[in-house]
Amino acid sequence: MNEERWLLPAGIEEVLPPQARIMESLRRELLDLYASWGYELVIPPFIDYLESLLTGTGQDLDLQTFKLTDQLTGRLLGVRADMTPQVARMDAHHLRRDAPTRLCYLGTVLHTRADGFGGTRSPLQIGAEIYGHAGIESDTEILRLILLTLRAAGIAESYLDLGHVGIFRGLARQAGLDAIQEHALFEALQRKAVPEIESLIGDFGVTGAPARMLIALAELNGSDALTRADTLLSDADRPVREAVDYLRRLADELNRWHPEVSVHYDLAELRGYHYKTGAVFAAFVPGWGLEVARGGRYDDIGRVFGRARPAVGFSTDLKSLLQHGQGLEQRYRATDPVYAPWSADPALRETVERLRASGERVINALPGLPQDPRQLGCQRMLAQRDGRWELQTLGKVDSPSFDNQ
Repeated sequence: MNEERWLLPAGIEEVLPPQARIMESLRRELLDLYASWGYELVIPPFIDYLESLLTGTGQDLDLQTFKLTDQLTGRLLGVRADMTPQVARMDAHHLRRDAPTRLCYLGTVLHTRADGFGGTRSPLQIGAEIYGHAGIESDTEILRLILLTLRAAGIAESYLDLGHVGIFRGLARQAGLDAIQEHALFEALQRKAVPEIESLIGDFGVTGAPARMLIALAELNGSDALTRADTLLSDADRPVREAVDYLRRLADELNRWHPEVSVHYDLAELRGYHYKTGAVFAAFVPGWGLEVARGGRYDDIGRVFGRARPAVGFSTDLKSLLQHGQGLEQRYRATDPVYAPWSADPALRETVERLRASGERVINALPGLPQDPRQLGCQRMLAQRDGRWELQTLGKVDSPSFDNQ
């Protein structure tokens, strides 16, 4: 048993140097990026009352949330699986602003099962959200931030998938499906299981144009999906056609800012169906089947906290970004540390403080242990010459002694 104590639970990772340094550098850069756009940092609690985490649109997170009993109150607690419900509470209950509010966050979340972010159960979630505005402009701003986030992480090639939950929701209503039937069809659509979709629609007694359009929905994906939707969904009720038109206008607006970005569509993409209320989107990198960022509109999320406001946002996993980013090691490369003898000499202390203030890393020797500075990654050391402490490369130091006195 003792031999297995170094093992970690499945989907739980530890981050070692130098990856931890690179991750922290990227974290700072991204939060500075969001701040430059006017996003204010918030820090939600890691653990919360379960009803706060799972109320309203947060109910989609039930199966992903670790639950435990509070020994002080006997109430159920949950370890956050997503920070959006908590941030929505901050906007609705604490901040209560009338003007649009931009908030960003970063922290570990915990999932009972691995999700789309690289198979991890402990994503280091970072994201940004806008509260108080409904429309193309705020959706576009969030999409632009996704692209800037990926580029900051060294992901040069990416594409966006756009969808809209109003399309399926409107078609289900037009077909007269009840909640149980709608859920069953929703599950089949996520698997793109066309034979199962056809069988379910037949069992539900749906015929004519509603049946044809629901079956066609599974195939409406790709860069030309909206063009084909004009024909295949021509008999849809007005809410469905408005949702398709909204996606077209959203893509056009994004193209004004980022004409180089490839945009795909998946009208059957319903991730967070009970959580989202409008456009949904995800970012992908070529050759990787899982999304690297996701987001969408969730206008009702603040209702359970007493104030429903329009809301849109995105999140990603910092660890997943590092997995796909290029050139981060060079960009965030740390300078080689400087080795300094252990000494109370005021001149040495002043020199070390000056070097550290200028951004250098200085490692003090520890008395009583023979040390080779090279084992600590040092290629330079402070050596005394003519009463002064100078930086010298180890190869130029005359007969250095690495035994600490």
